[in-house]
Amino acid sequence: MQALNLFHYTLATCLGHGQQANWSAVAQQRTGLKPCAFETVKLPTFVGQIEGVEDQSMPEHLKHHMCRNNQLAQLALLQDGFSAAVLSAIQKYGKQRIGVFLGTSTAGILSTELAYRHRDTNTGALPADFNYQQTHNTYSVGGFVRDYFDLEGPAVVVSSACSSSAKVFGNAWRMMECGLIDAAIVGGVDSLCLTTLYGFNSLELLSTELCQPYGEHRNGISISEAAGFALVTCEKTSPGGISITGIGESSDAHHMSSPHPEGAGALAAMQQALAMGGCTPQQIDYINLHGTATRSNDAAEGLAVANLFGADTPCSSTKGHTGHALGAAGIVEVALCALAMQNGLIPAGVNTQELDKTIGVNYLLTNLARAPKKIVTNSFGFGGSNCSLLLEKQ
Repeated sequence: MQALNLFHYTLATCLGHGQQANWSAVAQQRTGLKPCAFETVKLPTFVGQIEGVEDQSMPEHLKHHMCRNNQLAQLALLQDGFSAAVLSAIQKYGKQRIGVFLGTSTAGILSTELAYRHRDTNTGALPADFNYQQTHNTYSVGGFVRDYFDLEGPAVVVSSACSSSAKVFGNAWRMMECGLIDAAIVGGVDSLCLTTLYGFNSLELLSTELCQPYGEHRNGISISEAAGFALVTCEKTSPGGISITGIGESSDAHHMSSPHPEGAGALAAMQQALAMGGCTPQQIDYINLHGTATRSNDAAEGLAVANLFGADTPCSSTKGHTGHALGAAGIVEVALCALAMQNGLIPAGVNTQELDKTIGVNYLLTNLARAPKKIVTNSFGFGGSNCSLLLEKQ
């Protein structure tokens, strides 16, 4: 595989806006999760809500994209000099040679929820100013980012649940391999909405406490919102740069919402990523686990990780810090892995009080002062949609 190089990246989570705020929280082992006070939701759970999303105003020519999800996308685009990096890439490659590949699960569902409250009491019709195509529609965030930079290259939005913004790296890489583009904006955005919170509650998957990935007493996820973007190209990066050298994708085809109990799909995805990158399990310095803190997910992933890597490779889940950002989880964790490489620290999980001793992995509860050079990060979604990425520091 020709490496997919990260030339620039950014993120916004409940830990803060941009690289510095997020890494400071991770390094200090802080969580951004708080008791749910989102909108009209009345549920005993913790969420990762981002401050300042509602304050984002849009230029007049982008007003038709106005929704919480696109406001969150814009908030992230304004961090870490990312927009300037994209504009520089446009000057170098041209508008038609830069693709946009994003992941989401919610898109702008909240817009429809709000519109439904204001439907006509006689006919049930939604308000005339409701714009489904540029807000709720799954592609809406891709259309917004494309319009934000006035790009003319291919644009795709992947919605494969929690693997969405990891799988987009594969889309971008394949487009470059085919010679259709020279660079791409990859990433994902997922914002809080009532459908997600009440939906996961109906599945009995929400934790009433701070989520505890790989914990003995774990009882569910803490839902969050997040946005992240990376500017990638196959051009060689400078020494010390970070590259995606392996991409593994698989489908369990086992159950609509439960992983294969033996982690078959997870194992296949990790094996593919290593094989594509020409890397052995023994060379991996750290595994960023999907680690949602549900009973079945952590058990299945842990079994697959133990079978492939053994019991010694350091691993953890950052979802204790950020919550589970669903379709944006993949890009957020790629960014956090890149920051771990740049800062020479392997992050521990937080919130977990006591490890599940039946899962035979080396799950970290305290940070490890070691500089990782090769990292595997996992993103696994409903329906058994799995993606593993291999990151390497050059």
